[in-house]
Amino acid sequence: MMADRISKEHRSWNMSRIRSKDTKPELILRLLLHRAGFRYRLHDKRLPGKPDIVMARYRAVIFVNGCYWHRHRGCPQATTPKTNTAFWQKKFNETVRRDERKTAELIKLGWSVIVVWECELQKNPVGFVEGLGRQLNEGCNG
Repeated sequence: MMADRISKEHRSWNMSRIRSKDTKPELILRLLLHRAGFRYRLHDKRLPGKPDIVMARYRAVIFVNGCYWHRHRGCPQATTPKTNTAFWQKKFNETVRRDERKTAELIKLGWSVIVVWECELQKNPVGFVEGLGRQLNEGCNG
């Protein structure tokens, strides 16, 4: 196994800087949704998985997922580290299973679940939000 290029302490410091809320893609989506006239709540603790965006009027929740952490299939950003691969694979698998479980719980409660992938939002944020708006106005089915 190849040695890590940085110290364990520095790696820990790097990892501690990764945000779980108010990420750049989430802030972009929130800004564009608000500009488009949509109103929402953030991180409602009463709902499974504390969705990033809750649009009660549409009975819809939005999760803004990073491609790396949530393993966006086929996305070049969903790489696996070359060192400590078993650890990372286990961590990624647990994240994906948790996402699936929380999505199922929300659907069972009658919520539509929309997953927005970081890379999709980066490609064409305005067009993406326009499509999302059409989906919400037509009544999304989860």
